Amino acid sequence: MSAPSALALSGRRWFPLWAIMHHDGRRSGTHYATPVAVIPTLSTDTLLIGLPWGPKTNWARNVLAADGATVTWKGQVQQATEPRLIGPEDAAALAKPLFRG
Repeated sequence: MSAPSALALSGRRWFPLWAIMHHDGRRSGTHYATPVAVIPTLSTDTLLIGLPWGPKTNWARNVLAADGATVTWKGQVQQATEPRLIGPEDAAALAKPLFRG
């Protein structure tokens, strides 16, 4: 999916596997809206986002530096607080069974 089409579809109520991460650049302060893939979890208060390009992607570094971000997911705007990086084993334990590696 191209970036413009991913951004157009992400965050919609009828497109639950993609969200939009709203974050500010840690150096520039520029506001960004980045489409991200959401992995369904067992808990309603946990949002699990895959990092296919690794933890050094700029959006992930921005969210970690700011200690949170705003996420549009399933048509709702939510605050994402206390972000952290976890390993594959911990992520698999949080994911719904159908989405475990």
